[in-house]
This record gives sequence, C-alpha cells and structure tokens, in this order.
Amino acid sequence: MSAEPWSSPKDQVAAEVAPSARTPPSQDHEQEQRPDKLCLDSFWSEVETITQGSGYADLDSTRRDSKHSEEGEQEEQWLADAGLSNLISEDSEDVDKVLLLSTLTRAQAEAVQRRLDSYTLTLRKKNKPPPRDVRDIFNAPITQTLLPESQHSEDPAQHSMACVGKTSLSAAAAEQQRGAPKEEIFFTDVAYCEQAVIFLKQAKLPQNGSQRRKEDGTLPRVICPKCRLGVTRIQDLSHADMKKVRQLALIDMTALCDLLGLEVKRHKTGKRKIPESTLFGVPLSTLLENDQKTKPHTSTPLFLQAILSFLERKGVDSEGILRVPGSQARIKLLQQNLETGFYQGRFSWDDVSANDAAALLKKFIRELPTPLLTAEYLNTFSAVRDITDLKQKLHMLNLLILLLPEPNRNTLKVLLEFLSKVVSREKRNRMNLWAVATIMAPNLFLHKAVPSRLTEGAEKGQAEKAADVMRLLIKYQELLWTIPNFLMSQVRKLNENSNRRYQFYDRRFKNLLKKIHTDSKEKAGKNVLESCRTVKIQVGDLMNGTMEFQLNVGSQASDLLAQFQRQLLRSPDNGKGKMRRNGSTVHPDCALFEVGGNIGEHCLDPETHLLDLYNSNPGGEWVIKLRPRL
Repeated sequence: MSAEPWSSPKDQVAAEVAPSARTPPSQDHEQEQRPDKLCLDSFWSEVETITQGSGYADLDSTRRDSKHSEEGEQEEQWLADAGLSNLISEDSEDVDKVLLLSTLTRAQAEAVQRRLDSYTLTLRKKNKPPPRDVRDIFNAPITQTLLPESQHSEDPAQHSMACVGKTSLSAAAAEQQRGAPKEEIFFTDVAYCEQAVIFLKQAKLPQNGSQRRKEDGTLPRVICPKCRLGVTRIQDLSHADMKKVRQLALIDMTALCDLLGLEVKRHKTGKRKIPESTLFGVPLSTLLENDQKTKPHTSTPLFLQAILSFLERKGVDSEGILRVPGSQARIKLLQQNLETGFYQGRFSWDDVSANDAAALLKKFIRELPTPLLTAEYLNTFSAVRDITDLKQKLHMLNLLILLLPEPNRNTLKVLLEFLSKVVSREKRNRMNLWAVATIMAPNLFLHKAVPSRLTEGAEKGQAEKAADVMRLLIKYQELLWTIPNFLMSQVRKLNENSNRRYQFYDRRFKNLLKKIHTDSKEKAGKNVLESCRTVKIQVGDLMNGTMEFQLNVGSQASDLLAQFQRQLLRSPDNGKGKMRRNGSTVHPDCALFEVGGNIGEHCLDPETHLLDLYNSNPGGEWVIKLRPRL
C-alpha cells in the first residue's frame, strides 16, 4: 500500500463522520453524514489556490529536492530516532542495548527486529559486518540479571488484551440490543499495536451478519476509562521523559503500521533558502526563538496568536468563514503591512475583514518551509485515511501527535482549538465539521516540500478521505493530546532500569540486585500501610516548606491541594498573595508534581489517587509548585 498522500483515489470512503459540537436539527444531521457538493467544490478550489500559489511554480524542482532516504539509511535513522542506535554500535555494552528493549511488548520488539533485519540485509549487500541480533541481546546473561521479572512481564499484558477484546465485543453487542447511541470505549492500558493483534484476530472469526453494526456516517462519542493514576497530558511531563515517550511512540506506531499493512516511507527535504521575511515562510522554530526574546514563555508564534485572537472576536460568526475567499489584492497588501509593521506595533486589525484574515491564516500555514505535520510524518498522517477501524485511526493519530516536534504540536493544537470554535458556531456561520475539514485538509496535507498526487485528479473519494482525517483531528483533539497509560508504564519501567544500570559494571552488585528485587516485592505490600506523606511546597516566594498529608484509599491530588489552600489562608504570610477588589485572596495556580523515583517530573491530574501513585512510585517526592505557563 502506498503511503504517498492521496495516492489511492478510489471511492472507498471512511464510514464515520462527526456531528458538530452542537446537535443540529434532524434534517441537518442527515446532511452532515457526507460532505455536500459545496464542500467538495470548496476542497478542490482550495487545492487549486494552493497549487497556483507561491512555491509551486517549479514543482519538478521541489520533487527533486524531496526524496526517499537511501537504502539502509531509513532504517539507521529510524533506530536513532527510536533511541536504539546502540543496537548497531560496536562500542556499546549489552546493558545499554537492553534498557529500552526490556520495556517493549512482543509486537513492538518484532517491529524493531524487522528494521534490524532490513538494515542487516543492506550491510550484507555492501559487504559490511551485520549488527547483533536482538534475540541474542535478550538472551544475554546481563539481561537475565537486569530483568529477572522480564520472563513474566507479558502475562499481565496478555490478560489485559484479552479483557480489551472481550469488553469491546460484549459492549457492542449489548449496545445493539439496547439500540443506544453509538459509543466507543478507548483503552490505553495496552499497547496500541497489541490491541491491533487482538482485533485482527477477531476480524478473521466468522460473525453473525445480524450482529454487525451498520455504519451510518456519524462519529461516535469516545469514552476513555480513567486510570487511577489520572490522565497525563503532553504538557504534564518533563522534556527528558517526553523524549522517551517519543521514542516508544515511534516503535509502537511502526509496529501498528506493520500490522495494518501501511508502508510508510519518510521524505528528506533538501536545504532551502529561507526568504527574507519576518512572518511568512519562516520556520516555526525561528519564529519562536525570536518571539521568546520579548515573551519568554510563549509556545506558539505571536503572529499566529494575534490572527487567531482576531478571528475569534470577529470571524467565528461570519457566514462561510474559511470557505469564502478574501480579496487577493487586499491579502497581498495585508501581508506586506504585517511583514513590515507587526513586530514594530504599527499594524492595526481594525479595518481587516474576517475573510481576508482567514485567508492569511491558511496562507501562513501552507507557506511554512516544512509541513506543519513535518516532512517525516506527513505521509503517515495521510495514510490514516486508509485505516478502516475508527479506534485504530485514533491510535495512529495519537502516536503521531506525540511524535511531532514541540513547536509543530503546539501550533497544530491552537489551530485545531480555533477550528473547533468555528464548528461550534455552525448555526451562525453555516460551517459544520465537514465544511471546515474539507477546507482545511489541503492546507495541512498538501505541501511543496513533499510530493503529492492530490493534484492529479478530482476524485470524490480523495476529498472525503482527506477531510476524514482532518475532522478526526478536530473532533477528538482532547483525546489525541494525552499520553496513553501503556506509554507511561513503559517510561516508568525504562527509568527504573536506567537508575540501576551502573550497578552492573561491578560483578559484586549482581547478587545484591537479586536481593533488592526480592525485597522490593515484599515492600510492595507494605507500601499500602503508609498513612502519611510529607509534601514539599515550592510556590515561588509565596510559600516554601513542607506539609503533612494523611493518606487513605480515597485520597486524590485535589484533596491534597485543597488542604494546601486552607493552610495558605491560615498562613501569616498570606498577605503576599494578590488581593481581589472584595478583599479575598487570589490563590496561586498550583499543581501537585511527582518528582524522581521512576519519573522525571510529572504534573498530576487532580483526580489522581494518591495511594495508587505512592505504590506505583514509592521513591518519588510530591511537590506543590506553580503550574507551568503554556
């Protein structure tokens, strides 16, 4: 299966279409199940606008600059990005090689082995010695010493996978019997690739035709059962832990692609001359570097913030916003004025029309020197359209979001938040989810830096499939910006193994480790008996010190923070806080953090059950700090 964007122009269309944020009347609901002719015409009109714009005059040259990696180079780069380059290094020790491998599931390890096999084959063609086989590394004595529990590590996963399979089938059957609205249960405790193994096996089983649910073209409500350790969002983890999340997400995403038959090849983009501009055509990283000199904590370009703020005030209620084109002459003049006056504070939005601003927003996104979804992963985002199961589409998108560089991910998030606001005002602006998705899809998925076949025809199926991926990003963005529980578990295990790695350079510590491992199992039960924790308080210059908190089975992070706020009110230094006009104190925006042990730094969900957290990471400290600025 080709993974180039829109390279399969058949009229096989994904079956799920999202309702708008506000439930429309029944007749409007029927119209939303497929994009109407106006949406499809707008899609191809947008494609034509993009291909005739700047940067597409020399498309052949663009395609020459963008090419697939050389044979063997792709696997080598993949191993480096996955944190596994030491597998092909002759200088690294077995203990270095096994650290990340020890956290992998069976399907993930098989995906790594396939990349190593491909890399080995390339080396043989070039008459170079191959790297060591992954299976040899797993069977090495150091592995058995480092991970005495690894032999049984898959048993809980297998049990969880079985539960996932049984739950999904039984829930679907019960739902059909009740005739209830369509819902999907979204499990994140088990690796997505392992869930795919189960679902693919189930798909081969004979099923009663009456039990198959007929797809009606609407997207379901997705329910994600809450873990007792709470929900972890992308911004909740330290940069060091997020790096490990990205490595593990790449491995799981690759394994999922293998299982689903998606052949995804990365593109390399040649060096391009950066235009002499301050806003349009400037890399996101450069924009942020410049903007952070004046606003240190900003995570998205100031220009993007300004134009989205204007559109939220003046554009979301405008009929046909995003679809109705602005004046090309005015847009060109506006761009020139923005380039020369935005950073000098000489640009005013007062006389700008909403349609012109919307056109400038789309132009800013598509004129980035590399795609917002990155040249490396744009084809993989595009390939999501060929996955038939909704949950597997969401699995793939969740992993891809985690893989995006931070500037791209933050920029995409604020864009999707704005698009969601546009959809929520559908009754005024006549732009439902299909309309917004069909207009925005070409601006995200068609880019001069990556070859595309989207322009080679106007097939209805291409437009619908492109919009299908776009609407999933808009509809389920809150879910997609969370870190799955299985990745959090793998990061914790990786940190635990890394903390112990240096003990193995001295043989005398091997027996000690076995004793420690045995003792840790005994202490796991004793952790439950701990009834009081000391919590550090580091709230800037407002308050520092410690606080005692009594633990019980129902204790949550919100309870601890509530006790802190009560203690803050009774503090004699309370006057340091800001005062409202009515004389009450403005509480600082604090959060509870888990620091150290098997995690770097983790901002906790208020609904985190603290006793479970303590048993999961008894070596970690709890610290109350100001919530980081976004």
